[in-house]
Amino acid sequence: MAMLSFEKKYRVSGGTLIGGDLFDFWVGPFYVGFFGVTSVFFAILGTVLLAWGAAIGEGLAGQTWNLWQISIAPPPLEYGLAIAPLHEGGLWQVVTFCAVAAFVSWVLRQAEISRKLGMGYHVPIAYGVAVSAYITLVVIRPVLLGAWGHGFPYGILSHLDWVSNVGYQYLHFHYNPAHMIAITFFFTNCLALAMHGGLILSVTNPPKGEPVKTSEHENTYFRDALGYSIGAIGIHRLGLFLALNAGFWSAVCIVISGPFWTRGWPEWWNWWLELPIWF
Repeated sequence: MAMLSFEKKYRVSGGTLIGGDLFDFWVGPFYVGFFGVTSVFFAILGTVLLAWGAAIGEGLAGQTWNLWQISIAPPPLEYGLAIAPLHEGGLWQVVTFCAVAAFVSWVLRQAEISRKLGMGYHVPIAYGVAVSAYITLVVIRPVLLGAWGHGFPYGILSHLDWVSNVGYQYLHFHYNPAHMIAITFFFTNCLALAMHGGLILSVTNPPKGEPVKTSEHENTYFRDALGYSIGAIGIHRLGLFLALNAGFWSAVCIVISGPFWTRGWPEWWNWWLELPIWF
């Protein structure tokens, strides 16, 4: 792959987050970097441990290679926040450490690339919000509840069972106000992305014989349709805002369930029924 003109100036040693030039090189178009090495190392180690857990029969599913049934469960609640034996949830703890290390390393690698290019840190921040939602589920919430056993198991069916069980613990989890906000941001983000993608494709793929349209056509379309056009930069700012909030409120909705609210979520809405306007 031929390099762009500015890439020759960009692909030089230095500018790393940890200083020095350890692993500060490229393999083809792929920048390696120190955090690239750590992310790949921990990702491979965690995957191998998951496969080992399936081979030795770790979890309720026992020994199985059925991808639907493989399950690496967290330690029983009686272990609290202690380190558990490998066969009693310790493997889950090691895999979780590997996953957190791999995800955080990938965020730092993205930040390193942005720094080398002299760009803003919008991409690593966006990815970091998604990583923080995972860390909330497997680290922050279990720590607040006092036991690693409150983390979710690694497996397809077992994870779905965990989601269902946690939801039923609070009766109707959809009454969780933070869950409502998160879902609203998710759906709105999908709508904004679909409309933006549809708009770009429509102006770059006009009917046969028609010239490719310009940004003025894009802005005019939305002014005609909605009375206002947010603009090229504006739609990307809006998309980032919607996506970040979807991830953030997803983390909030689960972390407040248990550590800060222990009853059914429908009961939380009693404040609305007790407003003086109803009396």
